[in-house]
Amino acid sequence: MCHCLACQRRTGAVTSNQAWFPRAQVAEIAGEASEYTRIADSGNAVTFRFCPTCGSTVWWEAALRPGLIAVAVGAFADPSFPAARLSVWEEHRHNWIDIADGVEVVRSASG
Repeated sequence: MCHCLACQRRTGAVTSNQAWFPRAQVAEIAGEASEYTRIADSGNAVTFRFCPTCGSTVWWEAALRPGLIAVAVGAFADPSFPAARLSVWEEHRHNWIDIADGVEVVRSASG
């Protein structure tokens, strides 16, 4: 999960929750998508793909993580989806958000 301010603004939520997969493990992505690229707090480009009808971000790729694709956990619509294993940009975490035991905490995504 990411607590950076850009993700908070993009999602309208206090965290961005995503699942990362090797690109080769992701089946063909079908359907129309709009694209937006921005420079992340890390200084690297991130390209988001979102539904042109409803605006929901569905998947993205980050220059910092080549060969990987992130899928928004909410896109799975599965309450039994595994819990987060990593929490980044902790300096922007809302103080009322609790992080579960066992989640690796990183102050910023750059280390």
